[in-house]
Amino acid sequence: MQVFTANDIVEVAVRIEENGITFYNFAEKIAKTDDAKKLFVQLAEAEAAHKRIFEKLLSQIESYTPPESYAGEYTDYLRNYVDNNLIFTKEVMDKQLSKVTDTIGAFEFAMQRELDSVLYYHEIKNLVPAAQHETIEKIINEERKHYAMLVGMKKKYTC
Repeated sequence: MQVFTANDIVEVAVRIEENGITFYNFAEKIAKTDDAKKLFVQLAEAEAAHKRIFEKLLSQIESYTPPESYAGEYTDYLRNYVDNNLIFTKEVMDKQLSKVTDTIGAFEFAMQRELDSVLYYHEIKNLVPAAQHETIEKIINEERKHYAMLVGMKKKYTC
């Protein structure tokens, strides 16, 4: 079994956040009101801040250099893995974005992706050495905060 390091997991988290920014930019374009557009811009900015948190985590953990047949091979693998198998992936977005036609639908889509992220990190934590569990817990806590923010924003539009 492949054992991933916290470094690997944080690299994936950065990519997930990049894909999330893409989604929120899309949501901002489909929003009908200025208020909704502003809200999605704020969410994209929050996603970018989230990405910066993960990048900071990445700079704080030990470096992991896997054997590669060419420079960047492992990073390419992680990026492709996220794009094809994980939360906020291009395939998921292509299939599901056509169903997102309003602000509430966009919130629901994003909330589900955030919950998926929390679940992913809980599951992947078992593949990371125990010494790195704290780093993964930090990621999980950041995902929970983002979900809570989305729930709060959605309530403003459903009340």
